[in-house]
Parts: sequence; C-alpha cells; structure tokens
Amino acid sequence: MLRRLVLLALPAALVATPLAVAAGNDRVEISATPQPVEVVPLPCFPSGKLTLGMTNTGRKPTVADMRVSAGPALTLSRRQFSSYLPVDQLVKAPLEITVPRGTAPATHTVDLTVGKEELKVPVVVKPVPVRDNVLLGEQAVASSTHGNMRLCGGVDGNADSEQWGASGWHDATKGVFPDTYGVDFAQPTTVGRVVLQTLDSTRYPAAAMGLRDFDVQVRTDSWTTVREVRANTTGRLTVTFEPRAVTALRLVIHDSNDHGYSRIVELEAYSN
Repeated sequence: MLRRLVLLALPAALVATPLAVAAGNDRVEISATPQPVEVVPLPCFPSGKLTLGMTNTGRKPTVADMRVSAGPALTLSRRQFSSYLPVDQLVKAPLEITVPRGTAPATHTVDLTVGKEELKVPVVVKPVPVRDNVLLGEQAVASSTHGNMRLCGGVDGNADSEQWGASGWHDATKGVFPDTYGVDFAQPTTVGRVVLQTLDSTRYPAAAMGLRDFDVQVRTDSWTTVREVRANTTGRLTVTFEPRAVTALRLVIHDSNDHGYSRIVELEAYSN
C-alpha cells in the first residue's frame, strides 16, 4: 500500500521570526548618564549612581549583552546588562559604583561594551566632604533590611518622607521587635545630638506608621542607652545628651505605631 506524504504550508503569521543578533555599531547604541559620574569614598554616601542604556537602531528586535568592567579601584554593582531590545526604544538599567574608604582623588573609567561598540565613562573620585551630620555616608548596620529597601537608605542624606520608598529603610521582620538600625564609625567620633526622621507624609503619617518606642544607644567600651523614647507620634524628633566620643550609634526599636515594621527616613547625628 502506498502512502502519500502531504506537506502543508503554514501561514506566514504562524512562522516564528528569529531575533536579530546585535552585530555592530549600527545596530545597538550605548549610553550612560551622568557623565562624568562622581564617587565619594564612603560606604553609604549618595554618589556613584549611573544609568546604563541600550538602543536598538536596527530593523528588527534583538537581544543584546552589555559587558561592564573597570579597574581594581572601582567596585561595580553589576558586570553585565542583558536585555531584549525593541526597535528604537531606550532600555535602561542602574549601575552603582563605590570605592573603598581612603581612596585618593583621581579619575577612573567604567568600560561598556556591546559587540564592537565601546563607551568609556569617566568616574571622578572626590575627597570626603566636611560633614556636620557625622552619620552621613557612614557604614549602616541593621538587624535586618526589607528586600525592597536599601541598608544605606537611612543615612544617605535624604530626609524627605515623600521619597521614603526610594531612599529610606525598614526592617524585614513584620511584627517582630526589637529591631536595630545605626552606624559603625571607622574611628571614634564625638556625638551629642541625634535627629530621627521617621515615616511622616500625607499618605503615611508618623502617628499611624512611624516609630513609637525606641532607645538611643551609643557604644564606647559597651552599649549605653542615652535616651528612652516612648509613645512617640511625631515624624521628626531630636535627642540631646552630653557629647562623647563613640565607636557606634544605633536605635533599638521596640514598637512602631502600626505594630508592623520599623521605618526610618533618615537618621542624623551631630557633635553638639
């Protein structure tokens, strides 16, 4: 018995079109802003933020890989940026650049490469500025940090409650207390005044979601409580005490006004 093999032609709309492969300068353009980017050699100082970009200038969608590299003086938050690229649409990704404490002022570069295209972004290491707020940019330490937040968010200089989601801190253990948040100093630092900005905005007032009960502690040879705060309902609170040289400072948080998370927009400290 003879069998006939019948080939059916599929409509063009059902045939998958392969993605184009980025092959040169005329296909994917690289961008980075700002240029130059400035970095301060402190672990939590708000600097060294770069926005990477790729734009597909070809005729078909493509997938591209951007390689990100730098010399040993710079620490990068990513080494690659990979993305699907529609035609003529800018696709962006963040890059954070840090340098170790004590790094000398100089200019370095971050090298971005897609195929044969390259872009060198200057990175200027600035001197550590004079700071009245001795917590600004120092190494933050916390009992835990929620996955949507940054550990450094509470000491990055931004005390605007409206921007708390992008520049603030809260813990990762809902309804579990105590929580702690503070900094470790690289060397003994004189502190006599602490300013807390807890969550306090039109949508999220401090009386509903801010810190309620907490202790302010400093460390010399051991931890010492310099002030106990209870039943707080204000968004901005100042605590003063006899100035002393300390190696660390922290809040020990016993409760929030919604009994859920500990939320800090900014924590500051001054010598007097």
